[in-house]
Amino acid sequence: LQLNLKDFRRLCILKGIYPHEPLHKKKVNKGSTENRVYYYVKDINFLASEPIINKFREYKIFLRKLKNAKAKREYDRVRRLYARKPRYQLDRIVKERYPTFASALRDLDDALCLCFAFATLPHTKTITTSLVNSCRRLTAEFNHYLIESQTLSKVFISIKGIYYQAEIMGERITWIVGHDRGVGHVSQVDFAVMTTFVEFYITMLSFVNFRLYQSIGLFYPPQIVFLSNKINEEEEAEKIYSLARPLAKQVKEEEPLPDMDISSEINSEFAERFNDMEKKNNLFVNCKFWLNRETPKDLLAIIIRSCGGGVSWENCPAAFFNENDASITHQVIDRPFLSNTNINRFYVQPQWVVDCFNLRRRLPLENYLPGAVLPPHLSPFVSDTSGEYIPPERIAQLKELVEGTIKGNHGNFLNINKEQNNSKSDEFRVEEGKTHKENVQKSIDEKVC
Repeated sequence: LQLNLKDFRRLCILKGIYPHEPLHKKKVNKGSTENRVYYYVKDINFLASEPIINKFREYKIFLRKLKNAKAKREYDRVRRLYARKPRYQLDRIVKERYPTFASALRDLDDALCLCFAFATLPHTKTITTSLVNSCRRLTAEFNHYLIESQTLSKVFISIKGIYYQAEIMGERITWIVGHDRGVGHVSQVDFAVMTTFVEFYITMLSFVNFRLYQSIGLFYPPQIVFLSNKINEEEEAEKIYSLARPLAKQVKEEEPLPDMDISSEINSEFAERFNDMEKKNNLFVNCKFWLNRETPKDLLAIIIRSCGGGVSWENCPAAFFNENDASITHQVIDRPFLSNTNINRFYVQPQWVVDCFNLRRRLPLENYLPGAVLPPHLSPFVSDTSGEYIPPERIAQLKELVEGTIKGNHGNFLNINKEQNNSKSDEFRVEEGKTHKENVQKSIDEKVC
């Protein structure tokens, strides 16, 4: 291939070629025990026909000319060289690696984890400003899709970060987002390799976001609803990043769904999923939340807005209301107490929002008041199976769910019995009978005793 190790590694990452461990390592290595990396011959032949190799060579020539021009202080030539800097597109490689949209969704978890991580990193020589801004823009667009499509299903806050899970077009996607805090200088990570992955995932995620936006009738790039014309691009971008306002949708006529014959088992499963979706989508309807500045705003905004609620906070670029609005129903704080409180709203901690979302119902506020000792934050990713350890808090939650289900079904059962009794025909009558003859001697003995 006539490439150095750096360019070869970069090419393998972009094309998705990985090394392999041979079955007979000593035989392949001709008796030597030296550690080596092995690739298939067909993979190397596949890389040899890649046009992007020529772009790598052109970039080396560009660097050599640029170094020569800077040494001679020919600044006009330097500007001309930067204007003609060789660039390459990864669109063709993305289409080659993911021929179908479902295959791209199956590999979306790695792309989301890496893009969310790079969106919070500081700018360095390796991590350029354009790379960080692209990650920030694409992750904000994906968060808007989660809100508008209401496909978010599970959230869990851990020490490592915040775990999300969404069901998009039949694919279950799980990713992790780091906590909102400052990231210092990291020296244990080879960012030269990581930036190559991010470079590919940025192109892939832009394709995925475009397809997802088109599937639910949103404009791409996203547009804010009720956005005035007197606004610049930076203000519009900040409003999109804030996640507080809905996006503009394309007006389309809804086509009627065709009639389909569904079996009873599929129908019951579909009804259960539909009820769960209905509970989740209407969880915070007619509720307005004010977020204090110490709370995780992106996490709470995604959950609250995807459940039908409104959200705002201090210095929010796309705020619908301010802190003194009388229509605010809940205020989320992460402090022991507040000096000034409003009796017309509820004060809760951020965990209340996440726990309500995972359980699909509004939990009592007494356990989540400011300064209170919070109940354990249970993971929704753990399934409750018999024979395994189940925390006592989870057992109490299951008991409450069962009792609520029994109470709800008890009224329906009584109504069904009443309807059945009223529907009995007068022509048929069933009376209570006896299965044995009465013993006369036994009755006399009972009277004597």
